[in-house]
Amino acid sequence: MGEGAESLRDIIRRRDDREAPQERPAEGDDGRLSEARAHWIDRDTVVWPGEPACQEGAFLVFHPGDVPWGHGEQDCGACLIRLMAGRLTGQQRVRWPHLAGHPAYKVDPQDADLVPEALRGQVVAVRRDPEGRVEAVTGVQLPGVLDDLYAAAADAVLGPSGRMFPKLAVWAPTARKVELALYGPAGRRVHRMRRDDETGVWTVHGPPAWWGLEYTYLVTVYSPEAGAVVTNEVTDPYGVDVTADGRRSRIVCLTRAALKPPGWDRRAAPPPVPQHRAVIYELHVRDFSAADPTVPEELRGTYAAFALDSDGTRELRALAADGVTHVHLLPVFDVATIPERREDRTEPPAGELAALPPDSERQQEIVARTAANDSYNWGYDPLHYTVPEGSYATDPDARVREFRAMVAALHDAGLRVVMDVVYNHTHSTAVLDPIVPGYYHRLLDDGSLATSTCCANTAPEHLMMGKLVVDSVVTWARHYRVDGFRFDLMGHHPKSNLLAVRRALDALTPAADGVDGKSIILYGEGWSFGEVAGDARFVQATQANLAGTAIATFNDRLRDAVRGGAPFDADPRVQGFGSGLAGAPNGAPVNGGPDQQRERLARYCELIRIGLTGALAGYVLPSGRAGSEVWYNGMPAGYTAAPGEAVAYVDAHDNETLYDALAYKLPQNTPMADRVRMQVLSLAVVLLAQGMAFLHAGSERLRSKSLDRNSYDSGDWFNRLLWDCAQGNGFGAGLPPRRDNEARWPYARPLLADPSLRPGPADIRAARAMVGELLRIRSSTPAFALGTAEEVRRRLTFPESAEGVITMRIDTSGLDERWRSVTVVFNATPSPQAQAAASPVTLHPVQAESADPVVRSSSYDPSTGMLTVPARTVAVFVEP
Repeated sequence: MGEGAESLRDIIRRRDDREAPQERPAEGDDGRLSEARAHWIDRDTVVWPGEPACQEGAFLVFHPGDVPWGHGEQDCGACLIRLMAGRLTGQQRVRWPHLAGHPAYKVDPQDADLVPEALRGQVVAVRRDPEGRVEAVTGVQLPGVLDDLYAAAADAVLGPSGRMFPKLAVWAPTARKVELALYGPAGRRVHRMRRDDETGVWTVHGPPAWWGLEYTYLVTVYSPEAGAVVTNEVTDPYGVDVTADGRRSRIVCLTRAALKPPGWDRRAAPPPVPQHRAVIYELHVRDFSAADPTVPEELRGTYAAFALDSDGTRELRALAADGVTHVHLLPVFDVATIPERREDRTEPPAGELAALPPDSERQQEIVARTAANDSYNWGYDPLHYTVPEGSYATDPDARVREFRAMVAALHDAGLRVVMDVVYNHTHSTAVLDPIVPGYYHRLLDDGSLATSTCCANTAPEHLMMGKLVVDSVVTWARHYRVDGFRFDLMGHHPKSNLLAVRRALDALTPAADGVDGKSIILYGEGWSFGEVAGDARFVQATQANLAGTAIATFNDRLRDAVRGGAPFDADPRVQGFGSGLAGAPNGAPVNGGPDQQRERLARYCELIRIGLTGALAGYVLPSGRAGSEVWYNGMPAGYTAAPGEAVAYVDAHDNETLYDALAYKLPQNTPMADRVRMQVLSLAVVLLAQGMAFLHAGSERLRSKSLDRNSYDSGDWFNRLLWDCAQGNGFGAGLPPRRDNEARWPYARPLLADPSLRPGPADIRAARAMVGELLRIRSSTPAFALGTAEEVRRRLTFPESAEGVITMRIDTSGLDERWRSVTVVFNATPSPQAQAAASPVTLHPVQAESADPVVRSSSYDPSTGMLTVPARTVAVFVEP
């Protein structure tokens, strides 16, 4: 133990010798309370779930923590804050909905001056019964009172700042002492930091010689986990550079020339793209070049690969020319699980992997042996939020400059850059919690750590965690010229936090900041689950709640209707619109009989129609129901107020790739040419929908992960992105890792062993060509970028069509001088389909010159007024 080792258990005992041992709360042998059920929500109010608040006999005991207790009975009263029975105000109930129904206490005004000192030590809530015996003791959660007492900290500049003379600042209101440890050529030197009592911010100023030095903070603070006052040595949560593996922070100024690639200040991003016109290409930095033989081996998997002339960069330029507008990079901030120096990493033997059978268990066994120390991870394990990841740099000490060079290269290729951000959790509590214990992470009602994200959940509803999110995003936008942000598990954020991010970005101007913040796009996962589900703790940043904010969310309704089933189905063979439900049953019992299949197909088509509108809540379908009146898993299928608030997608880094999902769902004897067509048809739903379109890198070229549904730690082998068609698409790389896939091995094994399911170069080229055509149609045709709900309601209709066919007509009069209307026919059936046309039409010029002879055979017969669309084909017609 550190200083102040005597626990409040002993203080309570001394205060009341009558206390019976069996009435004491559960504690560890070192005196640490096992729970923290009381919530100090502001300087005046404590909420303590349990018995109704008693009129007297409740109090907070606090231990200053900097000296061992040795006072007698007569002195203990100086360490009590008396509580009186009270009630929550309406505003408090709104602010703390999960506590609204519980008993509340008010701090005795006579003890109000003790509050600041109490917060810098151990605090325990004690309640006595009418006879004066201690009946309950619990720890106290402090975030609410810290936010109230130190609200002025919201305007503080934290982390390193200054130009000539560096200044360092850290928010640590509960600390007894904070010091700066500087590491230089002469070793470690410790400097005192000064506390501002209004903000709880500790600061220190230094000479210019401090620039470039490594540093940590020494925070002396009461730790509930340790049950004592401890001194933690920690990195800076506001730091912008770190040493290898994030061991220490580094004092840098991001405006210094040494941290910029050549020409950085003169480079410009491609022109802004309205959110409803964006086409996003989701890409992992390592995936991009790790398997690209045209990249020098020492540069594969690095930021530097984006600046080369390689197969990968040529394909990115081609995608940009076709109509992709943004590259979405999987997390590229500093992560915890990849050794950052190459010599510390171990890779599986690629040659041995390639020699094994396509359905073997050996590949995943070999990959698992090195997974903990190889170069691969998705990166959803944050360590330092505002520092680039070092394992993607050729030298982790050059990470800032190399990250910027990657952004510049993507901009030069005509692509704007989106960054995947993960502020909802951290890899562990090791960076944030030691500075302000119990504050930055969300605690459950009993004081235990919330882990519904599968990691340590952060608490953006707390003032300073919310500030960290906003300040970090602004830093990436200003200093790295990131053009968009995708929020992981955005529903674990308050809506107010995302709106604060939006306001902060909107305030950035080219003149003052070098970027136009209003052009930066925001989207994320609007799921609702865990301890925050149903707005339990705050109004969440979820799909329905974000309507009208211009912040977009992923449309899982569209995804599931196209693919069939849901990502976590026990049997992966559930079919959807794009996977054979329309006329190509796979025979799996999970799909039900013909009547059930027809019913589900009709329901899926309805979900897809809503998705094609941009998931508009107010759009009225031909059935007479509005989007908000069609249900999907107990939720409205239509939930947006504008089409740009929906992200249309059918696959992403999570779950099986689209090709792998179709491998499970299409009848196994489906010819490869038809698999290609169903892949393209599924992607066409995304690319021809209103709103944002989202493509998982490689889906345009049939990318497979050998049926791996969760490849976050599956190494380069299962995550290969193959730009050379002659290398295949990755299917048949072995049974996917046991960890997340073993239950599906009985379904996977016969598929992986089937050589007919491995596409050849011609198949991959055909898919890429057809997706390129769809991109060019989208980018060149205003019909697919209507922008507002009113325009969609006025112009977009769904003519009646055959079962397994969706027809969409868009009136373009006054919008496109070339054509009066655009009609799209999605024929998911295995046979040609005829469709009545409202007026004479011709095939879209892009498809009239298509590399695909099948789509070129789509036709309009003026004698009958009928369109004919071949099997498993999407045809776009225009009315001159």
